[in-house]
Amino acid sequence: MKSVKQHSPLSRLVISSLAFLFFFSLNLSAQQADAGNGEKLFKSVCAACHKLDAKLVGPALLGITEKRDQDWLIAWIKDSPGMIKSGDKLAIQVFEENNKLPMTPNPQLSDQDIIDILEYTKGAPVATDIVSATQEVDPGIERGKQIYKINCAACHKLEGKLIGPPLLHIEDKYDAAWLKLWIKDNAALVASGDKLAKTASEYSPIAMTPFPQLSDQDLDDLLKYLAVGDVQQAVATTTSTKDEEMFNKPGFGVLPMLGVTILVFLLLIFIVAATTNKKGLATDEVEESILKAMFFSPFLRFLALIFVLLGGAYLVFGYFMQVGVDTGYQPIQPIVFSHAVHSGDNKIDCQYCHSSAKNSKTSGIPSVNVCMNCHKSISEYKGELFGNYTKEDLDKEIQKIYDAVGWDKENVKYIEGFEQKPIEWVRIHNLADFAYFNHSQHVTVGGINCQKCHGPVETMVEAKQFSKLTMGWCIECHKTTEVDMKNNGYYKNIHDQLSKKYGIEKVTVAQMGGQECGKCHY
Repeated sequence: MKSVKQHSPLSRLVISSLAFLFFFSLNLSAQQADAGNGEKLFKSVCAACHKLDAKLVGPALLGITEKRDQDWLIAWIKDSPGMIKSGDKLAIQVFEENNKLPMTPNPQLSDQDIIDILEYTKGAPVATDIVSATQEVDPGIERGKQIYKINCAACHKLEGKLIGPPLLHIEDKYDAAWLKLWIKDNAALVASGDKLAKTASEYSPIAMTPFPQLSDQDLDDLLKYLAVGDVQQAVATTTSTKDEEMFNKPGFGVLPMLGVTILVFLLLIFIVAATTNKKGLATDEVEESILKAMFFSPFLRFLALIFVLLGGAYLVFGYFMQVGVDTGYQPIQPIVFSHAVHSGDNKIDCQYCHSSAKNSKTSGIPSVNVCMNCHKSISEYKGELFGNYTKEDLDKEIQKIYDAVGWDKENVKYIEGFEQKPIEWVRIHNLADFAYFNHSQHVTVGGINCQKCHGPVETMVEAKQFSKLTMGWCIECHKTTEVDMKNNGYYKNIHDQLSKKYGIEKVTVAQMGGQECGKCHY
């Protein structure tokens, strides 16, 4: 009988495989932060209240890791109210610096998730250089533009008639000194017998509002702006290679982890088969016995069957759970409407258009007359272009509104006898009929921002479904969202009773009954 070798090729393979898996698991546990995943989490969790490079509701977060310790930031993001209650001096300081606005806790985020978000906040913003296409812009022109928007834009356009005449190059028709007197107090100028003032007053039956509060410098800046209009600017945007790598870096996803699990399982089979051999066998006999054990051992066959059944059940269940989940649904609308332009650039509040969200079950789709509140005086698009649209394309989209209501933009009035027709917007967010949801309960009573469910709409050119809107998603929110028991008059009586009964200051929505089936299904 041959003697057994102490270190056969098989044993060396087993030892090497174990060592590889050990170091591989250490590498997974200590994997580097994923800025790409951090960007996604930032947009879904943080973007409603924070920007990277500018203050929003909360402070700008670019470079926050240089100001705060990472462990402190992880604890703060997970449970900022808890840190304030514990007496943490830095937490109290941050709370007071931000007008004592409470930050929403995020216990659903893992430490790795928060590390990814913090990695994303380290990235430099896109470098943007703005250069005038023709010449350096006089700062007075920009001040004049702001004065025009605040005081003149309700009744005048630069080009085209509104309530009053167009104002672009108005200094070519009237003397600057006369224009200043007219703007400050046109009624007094007419009363003085000025012939030109009397002629100008006959342009419209509606008297022009006087602006005595404007200084001579304000008027000089305004006339500078009216002389040149909107100066076109060329924007050159450059993105560093580091930024591209950061945003394109793939994360360690489900499929690689599944592959690692299968490798571990196969190695487990190999080790079990190797340990079931008797001592004193030759090397060739050991290897042959191991192969037999791998294929014919009842225990290993049972283990493989369990693995296949559990793995198959996981995949099948995961597949069917995605049925009806329409995250990312983005239908084509009858009119190109950009939320990024209206809500983002022009800062129009969500509830200006969706006015019923605070008082009723539905948020409401705005009627065309809501659009016309602004678009009576906005018949062309002058903002930054988006998508593949030209200015002419976007002007035609505005014309679709006029075609729906019968608006004559040349004569600035509605067409008599015109049969108006509604704009048939395509609904994006739609819950099942057996699920009850009330916007006013969440917006007015709960004080929840629209972005909590609909995502950073102010950045979307075309609106899309942001959240899953599944039952599990709702329940998870109810479990983690706390109800303000002190500053909520709607629930004051029941809050006082719960506070006395349980000796607590805050409860989650789930503890208030938000997890009961009958709340949403009845």
